[in-house]
Amino acid sequence: MTDSRCMIPIAKSPQEYQAYRISPNSSNKLAIAFDPFKDKVSFTCCVEIFDVGGKTPPNRHMYATEMFFVLKGEGRATCDGKTILIQEGDSLLVPPTGIHAIENTGKSRLYTLTIMVPNEEFAELIRSGVPAELDEEDLAVLRGKAANA
Repeated sequence: MTDSRCMIPIAKSPQEYQAYRISPNSSNKLAIAFDPFKDKVSFTCCVEIFDVGGKTPPNRHMYATEMFFVLKGEGRATCDGKTILIQEGDSLLVPPTGIHAIENTGKSRLYTLTIMVPNEEFAELIRSGVPAELDEEDLAVLRGKAANA
């Protein structure tokens, strides 16, 4: 018996991701993989790309949990005054109300898979920013073909 609630999966390649900088002077860009606008889901999933020395401003979410998985690079994560170093393969879970920031401390870009559940207007914030391009380095990392620098 087939479950009538099953939907056809959504598949995207990195070339289909839409990237934005939240503001023109942001030191990171976010490439949206899935969000409530395009995909009718309750979360936002993106790849966050931090320039060398780039960082997020300290921020918090009242209801959402945010997860970061480091795809490439190294950095520093701070949450509620506690700081840890992060590198490729590490994951970080920030609970609701945690004041947090991520900073690229490496010599190359830092890439994180970032998921926020529920969306809590994260996709709206990203999409209200400045459109940005993914370059060959970004696309190589997203395809899993980047050389470790």
